[in-house]
Amino acid sequence: MGIFLLILYSAAMGFILLYSVSQFHLALVYRRFQKKGKKEHETLPPGPREDEEWPFVTVQLPIYNELYVIERLIDAVADFDYPKDRFEIQILDDSTDETVEITAKKVAEIRATKGVQIEQVRRELREGFKAGALQYGMATAKGEFIAIFDADFVPPRDFLRNTIPHFDADHIGVVQTRWEHINENYSMLTRLQAFALDAHFSVEQQGRNAGGFFINFNGTAGVWRRSCIEDAGGWQSDTLTEDLDLSYRAQLKGWRFKFMENLESPAELPAAMGAIKSQQFRWTKGAAEVARKNLGKVIRAKLPLGIKIHATAHLLNSFLFICILTTSLISVPIMVLKANDPQLHDAVQYASIFMLSLLSLILFFWVSRTNRESGPVLPRMLRFSGRFIVFMSISMGLALHNAIATLEGYIGKKSPFIRTPKFAIKDLSDDWRTRTKYLSRRLSPVTLLEGFLAIYFAAGIFLDFFYLDFGLFPFHLLLFFGYSVIFYFSVRHTLIPSA
Repeated sequence: MGIFLLILYSAAMGFILLYSVSQFHLALVYRRFQKKGKKEHETLPPGPREDEEWPFVTVQLPIYNELYVIERLIDAVADFDYPKDRFEIQILDDSTDETVEITAKKVAEIRATKGVQIEQVRRELREGFKAGALQYGMATAKGEFIAIFDADFVPPRDFLRNTIPHFDADHIGVVQTRWEHINENYSMLTRLQAFALDAHFSVEQQGRNAGGFFINFNGTAGVWRRSCIEDAGGWQSDTLTEDLDLSYRAQLKGWRFKFMENLESPAELPAAMGAIKSQQFRWTKGAAEVARKNLGKVIRAKLPLGIKIHATAHLLNSFLFICILTTSLISVPIMVLKANDPQLHDAVQYASIFMLSLLSLILFFWVSRTNRESGPVLPRMLRFSGRFIVFMSISMGLALHNAIATLEGYIGKKSPFIRTPKFAIKDLSDDWRTRTKYLSRRLSPVTLLEGFLAIYFAAGIFLDFFYLDFGLFPFHLLLFFGYSVIFYFSVRHTLIPSA
């Protein structure tokens, strides 16, 4: 039994190490890009001089029950600094509550006061969820280019003028912009989400793009060339991450994507644990579904080896949570076996070499902070260290939740597209707890298991002291803290009284 657990433990740690090495390589590519090619790469090409020369753009806003934020979104998009006769707004409204009436009223107001071409598009059946709504809107969209925004975004006025010129090259299929955060400093949870997203929208997206690897459209805050969508087979609803799916189908067709790190699109981060979990579940399960659908195509395609390696790591990133959960659960019994079997002791010590993956991740996230913070190195390192440790702990605490989502994606179990609730919060003066209409009131069995795992890893800490073996103590401490925090906020935010 001990040898079997050690093999399983080592295999999971091995995948984590390989994935971390791929992230380390992206950090190196990104640093090289920063030093050499950033200015030239992000220079805005000149746009047309005359208004009538700008291409026609359709702005699609797929929404579903967005009571708290829909007016904010419509106002921002209707205020675009783009020739009014060269763009239209499609509000793809699948709502089933008062959002429908609020949207209709706002549409009439915008038409009357701003003269913008705007339409509220309603379907009889919500088939295919977001992907279905986007594909449905394509039938009547007039634009040569399609800009897409989710309901939690507040795009800047010059968004179209700063993205459309980048389609100067014929085979650019997508221009994706970086997400900025309206409410980053609202709470610990929003700060940690921003920490992760900032790394994605710098080292990952810009690193992949600068290295010539596949990237993904992030579902919002980007613009598609219509012919690219059509050539790649259109929006398909057989995965929960239709954006990642279409991105890979398009790039396998030879289309190129362009990521613009210097173009910011502000958005609201989820503040409630239930909202964070629903978003994580959709992203994680959807990525597993896309891997199931497209990984074989990537491996068989005539592509450079570097593209295949990074695409494989990209598509298998959900599998990381299965590996984290596996190593976590095994770490407690393997410590007991090691203490009672001297022969196993050396083997476990050898397996610890895989902890080098932690160094790769530290560098990965440190590089992502270089453009976000300035000042003396020591204070920055202290701030980074504290946030990184808490981030790693909370990520470990989400491993059970996300591993279940990943397994469902791999085995093909279907589930509905669960929207992420938005609350229209900016700062501490906004209280999302008074806007809980869209939050679930049911305590998930997974939450109870998370509470059990907090106790399980507390027992692991006790055994660390019992056997006076502290090699896994930091690991168990992070796991205990992470699962405790996830359990606490899951229960607390579920039991908040309805407004």
